[in-house]
Amino acid sequence: MASKSLNIAHRGFSGKYPENTMIAFKKAVEVGCDGIETDVQLTKDKVPVICHDETIDRTSDGSGFISQYTYKELLNMNFGVKFGNEFKNTKIPTLDELLAYVKETGIYLNLELKNSIVLYEGLEEMVIKKIYDYDLSNNVIMSSFNHYSMVKCKYIDAKIKTGLLYEAGLYKPEKYAEYVGCDALHPHFLSVIHKPIVEGIKSKDFLINTYTVNDEKYMKILIDLGIDGIITNYPDKLKSLLLS
Repeated sequence: MASKSLNIAHRGFSGKYPENTMIAFKKAVEVGCDGIETDVQLTKDKVPVICHDETIDRTSDGSGFISQYTYKELLNMNFGVKFGNEFKNTKIPTLDELLAYVKETGIYLNLELKNSIVLYEGLEEMVIKKIYDYDLSNNVIMSSFNHYSMVKCKYIDAKIKTGLLYEAGLYKPEKYAEYVGCDALHPHFLSVIHKPIVEGIKSKDFLINTYTVNDEKYMKILIDLGIDGIITNYPDKLKSLLLS
């Protein structure tokens, strides 16, 4: 069992700041997170940008698919105003901006490839190249609900770390992880809340990073179970528990 669970800020400090923005990432680091979980999409002109949804409707004052806009066009959109007027000048970050910040701070980074709905051609190669451009292969784990994509990442570079996102209560998930070939399992936390499941996964030396844990009651349970990484919208709450 891990001696200390990593405090991983879900889309940055998304409980108090506009998700997947540089301010959310920086505020998460300020409150003492160990790492950040975030999402990568591709613009029309193939610029990797940070956004959870395939569309910009929920998080900006624009609408439509990210893949329909160039990066320059997306810079005209406001990615903070829906969270509060004080964030009205917030822009969509590029993957380069985030990787430069990770390089500066030395934090852990979980990059989720958003390629289950829009199958961005070449996304895996592009993201892996950028990870190496910034010399961050030791800091980064890639993840996706698209497990074909994670297999492709290992084919491109066997040394790149990958995690399989899932929500179902898999039977003996460690056997599936062995079959697919990965470094970690990234389940919804309720899928691994039972000790025998955790012990089975750990017996095969796979990491467990759970999402998205905002209730302190469950944070405590997962810490006691020795979960490797806890992904939360409230890294401040988790930090307090990890210090207690």
